[in-house]
Amino acid sequence: MVQRDTLRSLRIPGKSLKNPDHTPSWVGKAGIIAVCFFCLIGAPRASGGAEGPAGDKPWSVERLKETMEKLRPLHQKLEKPQPGDWLYHHEEPGQTFSEYIRSNPVIPRETRRTIYVQPLGEFTESQRRLITLTAEFLGIFFNLPVKIEKDLPLSVAPAAARRTHPTWGVKQILSTYVLDEVLKPRLPKDAFAYIAFTPSDLWPGEGWNFVFGQASLRERVGVWSLSRFGDPSESEQSFRLALLRTLKTGTHELGHMFSILHCTAYSCDMCGSNSLPESDRRPLALCPECMAKVCWATQTDPVERYKKLAAFSERQGLKPEAERYRRFLETLGAK
Repeated sequence: MVQRDTLRSLRIPGKSLKNPDHTPSWVGKAGIIAVCFFCLIGAPRASGGAEGPAGDKPWSVERLKETMEKLRPLHQKLEKPQPGDWLYHHEEPGQTFSEYIRSNPVIPRETRRTIYVQPLGEFTESQRRLITLTAEFLGIFFNLPVKIEKDLPLSVAPAAARRTHPTWGVKQILSTYVLDEVLKPRLPKDAFAYIAFTPSDLWPGEGWNFVFGQASLRERVGVWSLSRFGDPSESEQSFRLALLRTLKTGTHELGHMFSILHCTAYSCDMCGSNSLPESDRRPLALCPECMAKVCWATQTDPVERYKKLAAFSERQGLKPEAERYRRFLETLGAK
């Protein structure tokens, strides 16, 4: 059963989208920070039906609810939105774990379990490293296999799908062309999602300035740009910042592909953001409700997931993130 045909989620600084089916006139002036399209369409549930895997499995509904209650005190509830914040300009319903289960969410199937990462364009050594590490992290975050495809050149986008921004002079690629003409025809049969990363700036069409990324759940494809996350080759510190931003964007947008709505309860990786500074304030971690959604959908043990996330964060020098995951583990009685 289709819950909603299309839900469009826009990160736009200081403005709200009153009519999501039409491009508003102010978009060209305000500038777009990020965009993701996703549809809540029917899909087979995880084994065990509406109540999830039964018994003592760590990803069963009962066990996940127990885990959620233990972790709640460690998570910061969202403060009152301030002017410029996402929730100040956008009214959103939020989504509990129970509501998520009842929504018949899109989840991996036995024949569609692989996340494919498609490099698009020419990358510096540092940008290539960003993609490799992001692919590794996505596999841990969602407990799914990840494959990096062979590079595609930007020449796959013809002149009609390119422009130089009239004000900034930045060269851009049309994101909708990448989705419809580049990724969809190449979508692997076993793909849960097929996402492209490009060093090029993106824009989604007339009246828009730019987007961080765009995705279509119905076709299971998405494209994200690295161009606005800082120069990863400048220093180790700049690399870690670019990596953190790339990881947040990748996990947030893929979370939508699992039918996870924006979080309105906690400071969470699934919170909407109106700007890069607001996104930077959010953790590279899911709140208890959103964590349970991912673990239920992918049949993942939360403890083992946190161990792997902590280990990755430590290896990459993401100390605050590693410490956060270690606190979760200690609270759950694990080391």
